[in-house]
Amino acid sequence: MIPLIGLLAGVVLGLLFQPDVPVELRPYLPIAVVAAIDALFGGVRARLDGIFDDRVFVISFLSNVVVAALLVFLGDQLGVGSQLSTAVVVVLGIRIFSNTAAIRRHIFKA
Repeated sequence: MIPLIGLLAGVVLGLLFQPDVPVELRPYLPIAVVAAIDALFGGVRARLDGIFDDRVFVISFLSNVVVAALLVFLGDQLGVGSQLSTAVVVVLGIRIFSNTAAIRRHIFKA
């Protein structure tokens, strides 16, 4: 219940205050969001498999976001930012769809 309350509070605060993302950080935001979604679906899958650990989830969530942002930053420094961003999104997208398929199989037994 606490995570749901935190999510709702975050959405309401975001809608009320409409924070601006600094221009320097804008290229990293979509990658961070995709990495966070990957961790979220991984957590749901682990919960359904009965192996969820909150410490592992938090570390996975934070490390996914940081590593994805660092890869995009490295790509920007090397002059291949868009290609590396695409690679990160493809890899994380594959993981998201894989976790979604496992969740679907667990819920619908199909």
